[in-house]
Amino acid sequence: MTTAQDLSHTDLKPAAELATFGAVHLDVVDADRSLGFWRDRVGLQLLGEEDGALRLGAAVEPLLVLHPGARGPSQRGHAGLYHLAIHVPTEPEFARVLARLFERRSFMSPVDHVMSKSIYLDDPDGIGLELVLETPERMRSMRMTPRGPEVIDSSGRKRSGRDPLDVREVLAALPDDDLDRPFPIGTKIGHVHLHVGDIAAGQRFYRDDLGFVDGMNMGTMADFHANGRFKHRVAINTWQGTGVAQPAAGTAGLRHFTVRFDTEERLGEVLGRVEQTESHPDGNLVRDPSGNAMVMTS
Repeated sequence: MTTAQDLSHTDLKPAAELATFGAVHLDVVDADRSLGFWRDRVGLQLLGEEDGALRLGAAVEPLLVLHPGARGPSQRGHAGLYHLAIHVPTEPEFARVLARLFERRSFMSPVDHVMSKSIYLDDPDGIGLELVLETPERMRSMRMTPRGPEVIDSSGRKRSGRDPLDVREVLAALPDDDLDRPFPIGTKIGHVHLHVGDIAAGQRFYRDDLGFVDGMNMGTMADFHANGRFKHRVAINTWQGTGVAQPAAGTAGLRHFTVRFDTEERLGEVLGRVEQTESHPDGNLVRDPSGNAMVMTS
């Protein structure tokens, strides 16, 4: 049984985050179809193309690299990416992307997590995306109980953390009618959520080897943060089954994501703890116990 644990979000001067995320690399089936989603619906800019790979981002910051040529869509029953999360810096810009998705008749699920406002949707290959506005100031605490998560908001109300988002309230912050304006500077990959085959092995890897901080353990899901105010930077779950492996080669999904440690010294310490690394043009490629790949840099 999961024991209750207090996860207060009221710290006023959190330490600097030990790691942030760079670009997420995805294998996709069709370049034009994926561009129609990630650029025209979501709002990323096409920054360039190299060896067939498409770099997309906000302003000059690459957030996503698409590698066309996968032979089939994302498949259930495997380890891999549950969703990547693009975090938007302001409520007006969060309102803009929500309005754009409504205007373009996108199938989505807007959710109020209290610590964040979120929009969930899938790309044409079934790859999950969460669009996020961080709102840790709205949360007083979260704790796990034998009955599940219990969220207390800043006014003291008990919340589920999974309520429908008040879309009218969000859209009231829309600053203008320009729904083609791309994401602004400050938009970032804010977290990744992964399917794994073993929660305990994943905890040891992300906590003990990589140094992320334990957030919450819900039995079939574990959460980690990077020592900052927002307590959700890496999440892992066994919702696709225990012992699941990576999908077959040629399946759309995660190729790798990028972890940028705050100092060269911390990167060196982490690389000294992981069992195996591979050389990569962008840094050091490491795989978690379920085979999810990440490139580490500083």
